[in-house]
Amino acid sequence: MKPTQLFVLATRNPGKTRELRELLKDFPVKIKNLDDFGPLPDIEEDGITFDENAFKKASLTAKILGLPALADDSGLEVEALGGAPGIHSARYAGPAATDEEKAAKLLRAMEGKANRAAAFVCVISIAVPSGVALTYEGRCEGLIGEAPAGDNGFGYDPVFYYPPMKRTFAQLSSEEKNRVSHRGKALAELKDEFDKVLIWIRQRL
Repeated sequence: MKPTQLFVLATRNPGKTRELRELLKDFPVKIKNLDDFGPLPDIEEDGITFDENAFKKASLTAKILGLPALADDSGLEVEALGGAPGIHSARYAGPAATDEEKAAKLLRAMEGKANRAAAFVCVISIAVPSGVALTYEGRCEGLIGEAPAGDNGFGYDPVFYYPPMKRTFAQLSSEEKNRVSHRGKALAELKDEFDKVLIWIRQRL
């Protein structure tokens, strides 16, 4: 039996933690997130790309805790809004805004716009305490709906309509969403190489 490797998810987001645990459930890993470690210094996401923010979160978390860390930086890019909210997706309606408030602000910004094209983007960074990291990326194209629909998922899922399935992300089961989502695609790349990734990590711990 392969030894279990402890991984820290550099997030306190329960929805993101749940998705990542589900996607990696078949591998010899134990996944914790930042809530399992008590008070930790906040990591300012001041990068100008998803890649920079994911790397910063993963590498600093790995250094602080002395454990391999996985971070994802993801967001929604809307064509008619010039790519906004983009890297500011989580804080689009203010730092303490609920998912409902973020979606409502987005729908207000989209009022009267004929071009509803949008894409979810996800960059995953895996870092070890020495600072080196691996990167994986995924993208999912869709449309911004006219109103929220569905009760599953989190974030902007209720307003992100996925044409191939004729439903919003919030109307999909977790299994359906994980097959097609930006995070699911990035993690599929990671899963294809995960045995090599575990070797890479153990060689650097």
